[in-house]
Amino acid sequence: MVVTTPAAKAIAQDSLRLQKVWQTVHSNSCPTVYNFHLHTTASDGRLTPLEIVDQALEFGLKGLAITDHHSVNGYRKAQAYLNEIQEQNPRSDLFSLWTGTEITSNLQGITVHILAYAFNPQHPAITPYLQSIAPLGKESQAETVINSIHQAGGLAILAHPFRYRRPAKELIPLTAYLGIDGIEAYYSYSKTNPWQTSPHQTEEGLELAFKYNLHTSCGTDTHGTNILLRL
Repeated sequence: MVVTTPAAKAIAQDSLRLQKVWQTVHSNSCPTVYNFHLHTTASDGRLTPLEIVDQALEFGLKGLAITDHHSVNGYRKAQAYLNEIQEQNPRSDLFSLWTGTEITSNLQGITVHILAYAFNPQHPAITPYLQSIAPLGKESQAETVINSIHQAGGLAILAHPFRYRRPAKELIPLTAYLGIDGIEAYYSYSKTNPWQTSPHQTEEGLELAFKYNLHTSCGTDTHGTNILLRL
């Protein structure tokens, strides 16, 4: 007999809702509608979690995920702030906020970054990756990282697949074989202002995502003081 707790059901619902959102994401979704790659002062970003929430509300975003490196402290502060806003002034236009983190991983000797979403941050499979330091040894292996994210009820995305020492056409099939759920297809590799996805990489990424039946996400990878920009 399989027993599903209310918390597990909530995580599963979050995951399904996020997958439905990813099915609608296109080249103009980021950064003014959705943003699934943001860093705060909880890791190496310059914005506090509360400042990110304020900017997201100001710009009218529909959903985002804070993806600090090996931490969900920023997410927790942002969620608490959103709850406070809702309690003080109930409103229906608050954006959706998903759990997120960025995990440094080893893929056949290549360092890659794997984004985790919609997971239970208290699940023992994911907690080793939320200690504010990069994993080592077996825990750093991409296959182990992906499996751990899944055990915690989450989804795994290969971040900026065209930024590594091996071409995306090799890395994406490798991660797909390991069970990754998708790729960050929409990304500004040239750090443009205003932010816009890099067309050549986007086209190739979308073709590979379609070939390997992967979700496609978008994100600014913000580290600076404006969530609409990368730096």
